Amino acid sequence: MPRRLEIILGPTAVGKTGFAIRRALEVGSPVISCDSRQIYQELKIGTAAPSEEELAAVKHYFIRSVPITRNYTAGIYEVEAMDLVNRLFAEGHETLVMCGGSMLYINAFCYGLDDFPEVPLQLRRHLMDCLQSEGVEVLAQQLKELDPVSYEELDLSNGQRVIRALEVSMYTGQPFSSFKTRRFKEREFEIVKVGLERPREQLYERINARVLQMVEDGLEAEARSMLPYRDLPALQTVGYREFFEYFDGKYDWETTIRHIQADTRHYAKRQLTWWRRASDIQWLPADSSL
Repeated sequence: MPRRLEIILGPTAVGKTGFAIRRALEVGSPVISCDSRQIYQELKIGTAAPSEEELAAVKHYFIRSVPITRNYTAGIYEVEAMDLVNRLFAEGHETLVMCGGSMLYINAFCYGLDDFPEVPLQLRRHLMDCLQSEGVEVLAQQLKELDPVSYEELDLSNGQRVIRALEVSMYTGQPFSSFKTRRFKEREFEIVKVGLERPREQLYERINARVLQMVEDGLEAEARSMLPYRDLPALQTVGYREFFEYFDGKYDWETTIRHIQADTRHYAKRQLTWWRRASDIQWLPADSSL
């Protein structure tokens, strides 16, 4: 039987964790997380990390395993996750279960990443400061001058993506787009992508309810504990970002909660838009099974 890795993906709050645990128990696999925020030790509530009961039900990897101060990237994840998968297959597993909603991490694992150069942290912090003080539009105009190809291709409302392209262009003197080879790496096992979906109104209701549950569970305190690290890329994340603005006095409590709910819904919509472009995803109702 060929070795097989199943990736359970889909928008936030669709029910990936429960589905992946049920599937992992069926095939005798651990759950390998591919979530770029649940990997951080300090981010438990705001990332909707698996509960203690869920973690006890089946072995999980890459959940709350990295300190927030570590500059963890999709490239590092590709290497570490591939090493883990190869080891698990060598131990006798025939089917493995991966679960997550991070588009870049999933793509890195499935296809590999282009060989982008490392950029000094000081430059990234400078650009982060510019993003906070001047807005993404100013950075996007700089990118347009240095790399018009990336300017046309990127989602210019995504400050992190703009900064990544801009920092590489500024540091190397070459356009960020010139480092993209688009040469996919071959994997020595079958990859099956399973996308979970729900009716949009139901998904949005689940998102709104989950945000309220996060707040009840202590999201405000968790975000406050992260204030010293608010400029790190890992914390440019829905839930934390809005509470930082609340702490700054920009919004009142009720407005902050509404913003978290709305921004989470927008994030889910972006995830679905991204994945709908792919032709290799098997879409299933979230309450069904494989």
